[in-house]
Amino acid sequence: MVAIESPAELTSVLPAAIFLLPILAGFVVLAGGRLGHRFCQGMTLLTSTVMVGLAFQMAARVFGGVVLVGWGNELRVDALSALVVLIVCGVGVVTSLYSVRYMEHAKLSERSGIGKPEHRLAIFYALFLWFLGTMTWAAVTNNIIMLFVAVEATTLSSGLLVAFFWDRRALEAGYKYLMLLTVGVTFALFGCVVVYAAGAATGELGGRDALLLSEVRGVAGLIPNRTALVSVSLLIIGFGTKGGIAPFHPWLPDAHAEAPTPVSVLLSGVMIKVALYALARTVSIFFPAIPQITIFLVALGVFTMLLGVLLAMVQDDLKRLLAYSSVSQMGYVLAGIALGTYLGCYGGLFHLLNHAIFKALLFMSVGALIYATGSRRVSDLGGLARRMPVTSVCFLVGALAISGFPPFNGFMSKLTVYLALAESGLWWAVGVAVLTSLLTMVALVRPAYRVFWAEPAGGVSRLDEVREVPASVWGPMVILAMACLALGVFPQIAYRLLDQASAILATVGG
Repeated sequence: MVAIESPAELTSVLPAAIFLLPILAGFVVLAGGRLGHRFCQGMTLLTSTVMVGLAFQMAARVFGGVVLVGWGNELRVDALSALVVLIVCGVGVVTSLYSVRYMEHAKLSERSGIGKPEHRLAIFYALFLWFLGTMTWAAVTNNIIMLFVAVEATTLSSGLLVAFFWDRRALEAGYKYLMLLTVGVTFALFGCVVVYAAGAATGELGGRDALLLSEVRGVAGLIPNRTALVSVSLLIIGFGTKGGIAPFHPWLPDAHAEAPTPVSVLLSGVMIKVALYALARTVSIFFPAIPQITIFLVALGVFTMLLGVLLAMVQDDLKRLLAYSSVSQMGYVLAGIALGTYLGCYGGLFHLLNHAIFKALLFMSVGALIYATGSRRVSDLGGLARRMPVTSVCFLVGALAISGFPPFNGFMSKLTVYLALAESGLWWAVGVAVLTSLLTMVALVRPAYRVFWAEPAGGVSRLDEVREVPASVWGPMVILAMACLALGVFPQIAYRLLDQASAILATVGG
């Protein structure tokens, strides 16, 4: 076991404020939609900015050696929660800025023909804020049943966003998304109930305390192995479905492809991370008692990373390509965290942070292509680097970062995962992980070259009038590209929070 000193608990309003604020703001946006889309955009930008401020304030207090609690320990923010909240809020504020011009350009009346565009924008931004609110709620709750409820709430708000354009493809993707995730995450509910019942059956916890993750962790060693295996199996299926872990991932490519690009950014950039957070927070309870879980989850992570990249390599649709690459990259996160060692958890969480940044960058870059050309297919595009220089550089940075190419951030986190797997003697996993990185480079850099530097197939001339997207669209992309470089060159920027979060998850020596 990794020995860590129990931090002091401090009652605070911040854990409640971080998710109640966007939920209430969503109702304000919905009610004030008649004031115009500028009001909706302004409220969303203001709310997401305040959320970032609250997230940094929480992280600063956690740095001070305390755990923030609220509502009688129903809400609890330690370093792991603070890390996830920072990721959600950071990507959220950048995406809200990106969405201003992008959604104005989406031509909602032409896409669906339902409702006035300004009213539809009010609905979009209300759902956007509720999506952020439910994700932060999942990160701060300490109640295992409420964890399921919060994760399921993210499904409802994001499902409506996936189907937002309301055309045939969007409705099909939304239906598939809601159906598969609702069925899948129901397994997580069963797993949470088993954990609660098993914790209460130990006789060490009162009825309410058996619902609190922080309390159940202390008695996990008293839970019979068979009961623990049942709950772990259900949790892996449930939260693994939400997190895009293979073979529970079929919803992911359709949802990412048909959702508005800002929603794709949130789905891939943060929502699947919240699901993996829920999986890590619950399953890690049993790591010390049942070490076989580690081998199974590492194997599942390796299978996920390899299958995802193979499927990505054959895609012509850039959004579907990025969706499958998200599946692959979640395999690295799962494999690292599953080791249960400090180094493995550090690498997994570092890659979780990095993936949120470079995958948001890649989806925004594809959104910029859609904005400027109306197409997202590699075969339709070519020679755009001269006309879209900022977008081309940003996409290339994202492609190199996700491939683990130095000096970008993906190199450092992948290297840490490799070292953790090697330290545990799992050289077969190291080999597959390195191979997957090489295949990822092929899957991402090849279409980058074809779209931006190669000549259009057949000398297509309809792209002659293409111009770079407005600054409010490429600005967030540049911020994320700079973050990829900064975390690659100076990885110590994130060390303090990752160190404390890793110590929480680590359960075996290493």
